[in-house]
Amino acid sequence: MPSRVEDYDVLYTIGCGSYGKCQKIRRKADGKILVWKELDYGTMSESEKQMLVSEVNLLRELKHPNIVRYYDRIIDRTNTTLYIVMEYCEGGDLASLIAKCTKERQYLEEDFILCAFVQLALALKDCHKRSDGGHTVLHRDLKPANIFLDAKRNVKLGDFGLARILHHDTSFAKTFVGTPYYMSPEQMNRMSYNEKSDIWSLGCLLYELCALSPPFTAYNQKELSEKIKIGKFRRIPYRYSEELNQIITQMLNLKDYLRPSIEEILQTPLLSHTVAEEQNRVSERRVKKSTEQEQAHHLDPTLSELRLKEQQLLAREKALKEREDRLEQRERELCVRERLAEDKLSRNVYILSSFCI
Repeated sequence: MPSRVEDYDVLYTIGCGSYGKCQKIRRKADGKILVWKELDYGTMSESEKQMLVSEVNLLRELKHPNIVRYYDRIIDRTNTTLYIVMEYCEGGDLASLIAKCTKERQYLEEDFILCAFVQLALALKDCHKRSDGGHTVLHRDLKPANIFLDAKRNVKLGDFGLARILHHDTSFAKTFVGTPYYMSPEQMNRMSYNEKSDIWSLGCLLYELCALSPPFTAYNQKELSEKIKIGKFRRIPYRYSEELNQIITQMLNLKDYLRPSIEEILQTPLLSHTVAEEQNRVSERRVKKSTEQEQAHHLDPTLSELRLKEQQLLAREKALKEREDRLEQRERELCVRERLAEDKLSRNVYILSSFCI
């Protein structure tokens, strides 16, 4: 059966936004701690509702150790509220970490920055080069507040509310969205842009992890826009290596075609060792998980039966979702037909009344 609001206990509210709030919750079935985004879609425009549907569909597809995991979605039609259930990241976000370092006047260690950078780059690589047909997913709102940390300080890329799927490598987005401090020059100039715009934002984020402030700051958006278009910024603090400074400089090139791709970034000598370590850790976790599942299967003969039931429930939920989608589509088609019929009837009444006169 699909999940219900009653299946969870709300622990406390983490934050609030224009359409709803983010809350820490506990799943009653097993006590697992999660979060959900509570969104009121009743006050949204049709385009905003479509963006919301796109985010949910996208979250369901993205499965990477460095992307915030999607668990479920619950629709409360009575209150026009959508709940998106996701992984809980105990370590908070990078914006809070940067604020803490600024307050304590303490810089982050380069090893931590490189590790976070690699994990974030691997997550972005999974978005830019999807394995499900080559579709490119632009995040379009990379910023410290959208990057989370788990209990072991592993980076998790989240909040795909502004993400856009490009169906061809040559496609270019044109929508003016994102957070001004991290916007690329092509976005500021209202020009077409592609995944290299995410590379610019990633460069701004990496710069801020080092300098504890964005590379471009201003008192208003007009001044900020001019600074970004000029593209001049101070070097990161000299406590950090020249190799790291060079990567940031390359990513913040005003010409998008001169910025490195995410694959080229991961292949740089500075990051190659960290990339290898991270990939080994991921492989070890997968092997460990597989071994634990196999051991549990041998220890508990009923586990296979429970798994089968779980698969059947998931299949049923998928079938219900598909049926729901078909019904909604049919309802939309019926509404269109009804409007057409009413228009036709009005025309006929008008014609008949003209003849009667």
